[in-house]
Parts: sequence; structure tokens; C-alpha cells
Amino acid sequence: MRKRARIIYNPTSGRETFRSDLVDILSIYEKAGYETSAFATTPAPDSAKNEATRAAKDGFDLIVAAGGDGTLNEVINGIAGLKHRPTLAIIPAGTTNDYARALRIPRDDPIAAAKLILKKNKKFKIDVGKAGKNYFMNIAAGGTMTELTYEVPSQMKSLFGYAAYFAKGAELIPRIKPIEMQIKYDDQEYRGNATMFMIALTNSVGGFEQIVPDASLDDGKFTMIIVKKSNMIDMLSLMAKALQGKHLDDPRIIYAKATDIEVIPLNKDERLMVNLDGEYGGDAPMEFHDLKQHIEVVANLDEIPDDAITVSDDFKRVEKDFVKSIDDIQDQEKEQN
Repeated sequence: MRKRARIIYNPTSGRETFRSDLVDILSIYEKAGYETSAFATTPAPDSAKNEATRAAKDGFDLIVAAGGDGTLNEVINGIAGLKHRPTLAIIPAGTTNDYARALRIPRDDPIAAAKLILKKNKKFKIDVGKAGKNYFMNIAAGGTMTELTYEVPSQMKSLFGYAAYFAKGAELIPRIKPIEMQIKYDDQEYRGNATMFMIALTNSVGGFEQIVPDASLDDGKFTMIIVKKSNMIDMLSLMAKALQGKHLDDPRIIYAKATDIEVIPLNKDERLMVNLDGEYGGDAPMEFHDLKQHIEVVANLDEIPDDAITVSDDFKRVEKDFVKSIDDIQDQEKEQN
């Protein structure tokens, strides 16, 4: 019996150019031996999630998530809780495309991304995070700095990419405030004030590959960062160090590996929203569990490095502008004091 593939694509992701490549992409998966069809998501809630669940239950062998990180997160949530989980392929069509970056999938060429299915060394099993009743592939986080993904307008993300996140991040720095919380991780515990926590499955966080440089895709362990109570100057200093990968031993953070994590806000009057793969995923208290090698994915395995970090010239340029924004804020703070 011939294998079947279902392409689930978001027609509004990124710069909305995916449709023009769809016929060629369908042909590529047909050439790889899949009877292939496509589904365009709608504005209805959980459109991609529901279609992924339907396709998996209908026995499809491959699901192709074409869109940004939000579309990918929905597809993951549609199949991660099922007994039969189809192989997952990814065609990036969004803004940051963190998970595609981690898998070294071409992010600016949908045709090239689709052609990975034709390679011999192309599939492996990756960890998936479970957060309460939801699932995530890349990162879970909470705290003031993580709120920037809610505040960047979708049109701004499409037009300016990383720059949109950087601009909003610099703007939010003066609003940072700590939250008293208890974080249990495996057999350890932190109790106290924290400005943010981050639970990562890959080394690409908002495009930054230096923040969690040793994160592994398939080892059954989250990489966790807790940023303790910090004033604005401390936070700026930490951000500058993080851009250079020099923050891991800083006493103002906790950097650890864990399979099971629980986050509990200790002040009932303070809301602690949890961000899952760039989207709102509910409020803490919340438990997080690493499901080891839970889903098989199509990846550019020949290009995934063991420890090397690659950063594009375009990203370096935007990163430089962001660092300048941080310097300007620091100068303003010094002048006020």
C-alpha cells in the first residue's frame, strides 16, 4: 500500500509566499513515494492541531508542517498525545523558525526544505516537552522578558523578522520585575525571586544559539535557566553576556539539566504566564516533562553539528543593532542616576 503524506500549511505565515511553491512541493513528496495532499489552515482555533490529529488517526504516514513556530506547535499538539504518531517534516515559512534552525532545515527556501525527504540520512527521533496538557518542541518560559512574544504584532514579525523581537525586548527591559516562585527540577529545588525561567529542548532560542549551547535534541533532558532577581542594569549585563555565551557560570542564574520540572508561583496575587514555543500556554503552577525520542522527524542530519554554533551575517547585523539598543538604555539609566 502506498504511503500517504498530508501537508498542513499556514497561508498567512511569514511573507505569505508558500502558495507559489505548493505545486513543486507536492511533486517532491510524490517523488519520494508519498501520495500527497494539502490542507490550508483557517483562522478557526486549533485549525492545524485538529487537522494533524485527523490525519494521524486516519493513518497518514507523514505530516508536513509548513509555517512558523506557531503552526509547528499546533501540529505537535495534534499528534504528540496519540499512540500512532506519523513522521513529521517541517517546511519553514514563518519569522524566526527556531526548530527548523536547530534541525538545520533550510529556512529561506521551501523547495530545498521539502527535498530533505529525498535524502537517505534524513530521519531521527526527537524529544518533546509536555507542559500540563500541552506539548512543545522548542522552549517553555515564564517571566517578564518572555512576554515580548505576545506583544510583537504579527505584521511587524513578518516584515522585520528578528528585528521585531529585538526592538520589543529592549523596550520591555525597564518593566522587568521579579516573581517569587518555587521551581523543582528532578531532585533539586530553587525557592526565591526570579525574573524569568526558561526550559529548552534545542539550542535555538529566539534565534540565539548561545543561550543554551549544549541543549540536545534527543537525550531526554531539558536545559533549564533560572534568572534570579535582577535590576535593570543586572539584566542588561546578563543579556550582553548571553549574546556571547558567557553567562553559564554567572551567579545570577541557575543553569541545569532535568527531565521533570515543576514551577509554582508563591504569591497568589501575581500571575505567571507560561510561553510554549512562542505562544501563550497557560498559567503556572505547571509541570513539565521531557518525553524522550517521542516523535520521528525529517532533518538535515548531515548538517547538525555536535557543538558548533553558526550564525548568519544577517543575524549578526540585527544582533549588533540590539546590543546598541541595550547600550543606549544603560547610558540613559546612568544619566538618570
